[in-house]
Amino acid sequence: MQRYKRSRRSVVSWNAMIVGCAWCKQDDIAVLCFEQMVREGEVAPDDGTLAAVLPVCGRLGNIRVGRWAHEHARKSGLLDRNVHVANAVMDMYCKCGDVHSAREVFKGMRQRSVVSWNTLISGFSLNGHGIEGIELYQEMRTHGEKPNGVTFLGVLACCAHAGAADVGRDIFQSMLLDHGIEPAVEHYGCVVDLLGRSGLLEEAYALIQGMPMKPNAAIWGALLSACHAHSGISIAEVALKELINLEPWNSGNYVLLGNLYAETGRWEEAGNVRRLMRKMSVQKAPGQSLIEEAEFQFTNA
Repeated sequence: MQRYKRSRRSVVSWNAMIVGCAWCKQDDIAVLCFEQMVREGEVAPDDGTLAAVLPVCGRLGNIRVGRWAHEHARKSGLLDRNVHVANAVMDMYCKCGDVHSAREVFKGMRQRSVVSWNTLISGFSLNGHGIEGIELYQEMRTHGEKPNGVTFLGVLACCAHAGAADVGRDIFQSMLLDHGIEPAVEHYGCVVDLLGRSGLLEEAYALIQGMPMKPNAAIWGALLSACHAHSGISIAEVALKELINLEPWNSGNYVLLGNLYAETGRWEEAGNVRRLMRKMSVQKAPGQSLIEEAEFQFTNA
């Protein structure tokens, strides 16, 4: 379009490129398109541009471009007029680890949706600010905003970070009793993690046994992590056997179970695990390390 001058690039042209690159997981190129759009200055970013580029900045942790987008949204009035843009700004800050800035955006919002509350509650959970997340949930209830399933995922994760087992139990029970929301497997996973972190392994295991749906690998993995932290050997054995049934190709589960038997002196059972690995043709994953190369610059031809 620029080379042949057939048509002038509009905001729709830029947005299509940014959204397309983001959709194809080409986040770096999406940010480069946005920066080029701003640098050329012929077309101003609109709410669609910001709603597309801010999640990309969050995924990349590119707070520099995210802050510029936030400033543009503030100066252009998009931050006040469009709740979706404000939510995207908050989400970007949370994913970049700047919860304080996300909270300031939240405080300045003239109108809020349930997504606004969920974004900040989940942001507190993501950054380990469990108590703040629980307090925000309570503030949400005070304001009369109706929570949804995503709200409970965020606040239950906050309870896990804060070690607030009693609060988490009450919130989990209120899902169905007070709000008519049937807990999904993800909500059960949050409660298992919460109870496990608090050392309540038997209660977590009982919760799994009473689930109305079949536990998945994430559920058993959360229980297993808790068993390692609190020396729950017998329950860890159960969790690992379930994981092997669910993920027979995952060599890590076999290795962990074999090591568990070896640590407790159950050598014959440890040998049985290794023989089972050979029978199932499961290969132990090789060790890997990651080296981050020096940052390089893109140049425009």
